[in-house]
Amino acid sequence: MIEAGMRVAVTGASGFCGGQVARAVAGRGAGLLCLGRRPGPAGRHVPWDAATDTPDLDGADLVVHLAAAVGDPGRGRRAGEQFRAVNVDGAKRLLDAANGRPVVWVSSGSVYQVHSGTVIEDHPVAGQRTAYGRTKAAGERLALRAGAVVLRPRAVYGRGDPHLLPRLRRAVRGGVIRLPGPDVQLSLTAVENLADACLQAGGWPPGAYNIADARPYRRNEVVSRVLPGVRIRQVPTAVALAAAVLMPGSEITRYAVEQLAYGLVLDIGRARAQGWSPRLDLDDFLLASGL
Repeated sequence: MIEAGMRVAVTGASGFCGGQVARAVAGRGAGLLCLGRRPGPAGRHVPWDAATDTPDLDGADLVVHLAAAVGDPGRGRRAGEQFRAVNVDGAKRLLDAANGRPVVWVSSGSVYQVHSGTVIEDHPVAGQRTAYGRTKAAGERLALRAGAVVLRPRAVYGRGDPHLLPRLRRAVRGGVIRLPGPDVQLSLTAVENLADACLQAGGWPPGAYNIADARPYRRNEVVSRVLPGVRIRQVPTAVALAAAVLMPGSEITRYAVEQLAYGLVLDIGRARAQGWSPRLDLDDFLLASGL
């Protein structure tokens, strides 16, 4: 639990999730070090390029690691190597620099092998379809071996989200959005719920914890509510994946297909047992957004 008087290092604090966590840390009265290429929304900026540098964690009592390469790399081997440089090599440098400090490591539900039912933390971490999923899995293996608390949210959304919801809006053509595969049930994670977990998890036993909203959602219902009036047309998943390969730069990417085509419901019982519970859901987001 983060309390006043602690000094907390938050990596990736200039990003969507990291910024939310940084503001929450500052709101607790803790000292805040924001590590990244750009300053965070509060606290002291400590410059760090996760792809190349060793971070300066001097004075930090706790590290919350959110810096990551997210989405889809560009085409070619070099682009994929950039994801590895941040999500794996940068991870190792951070863990070495932590030098025994407690670490809360934000991973992703994308590390899991596909499963049609509810997934607990012991479910296989294998078979990732994207460079993002593969490198996040490799990075979290290092974190788990080092004794970190690893959080696995899925499809984080909220105000300021630069990925999932804006991509949906940009994919609308002529009042129609094409979604890959049939309707599925899936977990989403409000960014505030993730931030709450980050603030509490420093004292949890090491290991992996799923973090998501209290209930799963139907994909098509979510899209209909986020994009009122837009018609949904379902296309075969194989067609969507082919389009992602053949049309680089479009809103249809392998990462987008992974998030939308495959149902993944996270069991959050392990985190609940530590005293965390999700306080917001999609209804709260839509109300705050005027939707």
